[in-house]
Amino acid sequence: GITPPRLLREVKAAYTEDARRAGITGDVLLDIVVRRDGSVGDVTLRRGLGRGLDQEAIAAVRQWRFAPATRQGAPVDVQVEVAVEFALR
Repeated sequence: GITPPRLLREVKAAYTEDARRAGITGDVLLDIVVRRDGSVGDVTLRRGLGRGLDQEAIAAVRQWRFAPATRQGAPVDVQVEVAVEFALR
């Protein structure tokens, strides 16, 4: 009976120069708590890429804003998994 949160503002994570030179691509997987006010609370690294990309992903996700999850019309805190993609173009 919970309506999931909806992303309103996404901040893109920056590539580190070290990761760019090494040609690192892929997803950093994070578990995040979306608070009832739509902000991001606790962030836990589930699977990282290293070379500074994990920290960049966490810093970017902390700036994201959501329409909060709701249960019976009332906003609630929820934990969700998100993937932050790093792709060289």
